[in-house]
Amino acid sequence: MDDINDTKTQLLTLLNVSAVKRKRSIVEPLDFPKLNKRKKTGVVTEPETFDTIATEVVQPEAEVTQAFDDEDEAHSEHGNEVTETIYQRHFGANSSLVTENVKDCVNQNNWKKTKVQRGKLGLVTLLLPEVAAQQQVTYHKSLQTPSDNLSQVPEKLRASYDSRGTRLSPNQKELRSDVLSALSRYQDLFFTRTELENHSIIRDATSLHALNHIFNIRRRILKNNDRLSHASKGASSEPPSDVQDQGFTRPSVLVLLPFRSSAVRWVESFLAQLPAHQVENRTRFLSEFELPPDAVDKLATAEPGTYPQDHVEMFKGNVDDNFRVGLKLTKKSVKIFASFYQCDLIVASPLGLRLSIEKEKSSDFLSSIELLIVDQMDALTMQNWEHVQFVLSRLNQLPKEAHDADFSRIKPWYLDGLSGYLRQSILFSPYETPEIRAVFNRNLKNVAGKVKTERRWKAVDVPEGVEQKFIKFDCLSPKAEADKRFDFFTTQTLPSILKSAVQSTNTLIFVPSSFDFIRVQNYLRKLPDLSVAILSEYSSNQDISRARQAFFNGKKRFLLVSERFHFFRRYRIRGIRNVMFYSLPDHPQFYTELLSYPFLDEDVQASDITCKVLYCKYDLLRLERIAGSEAAARLVRDS
Repeated sequence: MDDINDTKTQLLTLLNVSAVKRKRSIVEPLDFPKLNKRKKTGVVTEPETFDTIATEVVQPEAEVTQAFDDEDEAHSEHGNEVTETIYQRHFGANSSLVTENVKDCVNQNNWKKTKVQRGKLGLVTLLLPEVAAQQQVTYHKSLQTPSDNLSQVPEKLRASYDSRGTRLSPNQKELRSDVLSALSRYQDLFFTRTELENHSIIRDATSLHALNHIFNIRRRILKNNDRLSHASKGASSEPPSDVQDQGFTRPSVLVLLPFRSSAVRWVESFLAQLPAHQVENRTRFLSEFELPPDAVDKLATAEPGTYPQDHVEMFKGNVDDNFRVGLKLTKKSVKIFASFYQCDLIVASPLGLRLSIEKEKSSDFLSSIELLIVDQMDALTMQNWEHVQFVLSRLNQLPKEAHDADFSRIKPWYLDGLSGYLRQSILFSPYETPEIRAVFNRNLKNVAGKVKTERRWKAVDVPEGVEQKFIKFDCLSPKAEADKRFDFFTTQTLPSILKSAVQSTNTLIFVPSSFDFIRVQNYLRKLPDLSVAILSEYSSNQDISRARQAFFNGKKRFLLVSERFHFFRRYRIRGIRNVMFYSLPDHPQFYTELLSYPFLDEDVQASDITCKVLYCKYDLLRLERIAGSEAAARLVRDS
């Protein structure tokens, strides 16, 4: 009841503010001189496949008053009936998906889970609201369409997409099609298999989905503008009442990324599918988001094998993590660096978006986001995860100001504060972490359901002959895990290491969590007669050089390394004979790399190396990526 009253109070405030402003009328066609008179280009009016509700405030722009092509208009009238049904059912003004029972079910995290096969997506877990599960299953079974979902995409988008598909293998084409099929259901998707070889394929499929979404939004708004305009000209014509086609603000798609180089890849993917569109500010975008012309990208120009391939792909280019840019799409052009309240698509880092929100003291431009894409979540977990949580908490909230919104055009469930239950969220990561799982469980509330791909892990490769000792400590609560791990390490593991003449020197201690790292660092520095070098993500180049040299020469017996340091730097460290994993790394390849570094030195045998791993039952996600899914389950069960 309190939530309902709060919503009503906020809406009344918005209505009162908007009422004192000049009443906006339907924009009449203006007699502007036309450019390229011999060319007639209409906005895409193909059947709606992946689109969602429009979030645009009608503005007096020439593009808004342009008429549709006759061919596009005819096609839209005879569109794909299945696609139209999906769109109207989920995003129509009279959508009935968000009932009180379904909303309560979602808020209480009461989902019915089912394992199903989805082509190249493999085995997935499908979660549907318990009270509506059977109805949803029946409905989606009735929507079974051919695996090639490109038939539902407008020709203007499909042509470029098809041309790039000619270079793909049959398996890659099938994966691309299955991703589109999953997205077309308007269910949330958590894809945990974004590997180097398929990342660009998934990105292209998702960008096509987002563009199709935006163009269908534009088509609906323009069509309703045309209906209202004709009604206002006729003295006896009643204005149509079914024109609720918008949200509070225009931006409808948000893409969260870790680096500027990632933004370049996504924006280029969007533009590649719009070859006929003019692009404004492209030169400025490339100058700000790519490396300067005189800069040398050491990763991109290095000899193959100098750096791990995943590190090169992650960090080549501009890796600044403070950015935000808006893209405005019209029928003939794309404007980069459009203001947030005038754009359709926002590409940003969590940090960049948070700084913008805190500076403007408003996140109203996120009030009508209908498609959320979060890519490279593994990299985002290596940054400040609080920024991600901050941005997600601001999505689909009632705005504090009206921003010239035409409330007669806003869909009812926006006014009821229910848009968060219809937003489609798409998450990409090569693996699952507790932080990402928490987002999937708590922040994704799509009443149409959500899908998570499953993955069976094999044990990682380690140098032959290296003995690995997994040490389990008991922990009954995840809240107590950090304290239990620290107590076990300081009272049992570390004392046993210090007692050993072999293990008390040339020992690397690897700590994944930043909080644990600071705690262990402070503890080790207080111990008498214990020399330790520190390598963290905040270490300067000079500090790194000194620490590595001191450890290699034996001046420092221990080397404390954070996972973030290894993630960002990926240095090959010499002088290691003993590896102590305070906890397993999130990135499974780091485990293999650290155990291979001792062999950088001459005359090192596998028997000279020791490896100890601390773990508890709450480390299952990390453990299965290292030891394999089956072995991890046994290790967790063993007392």
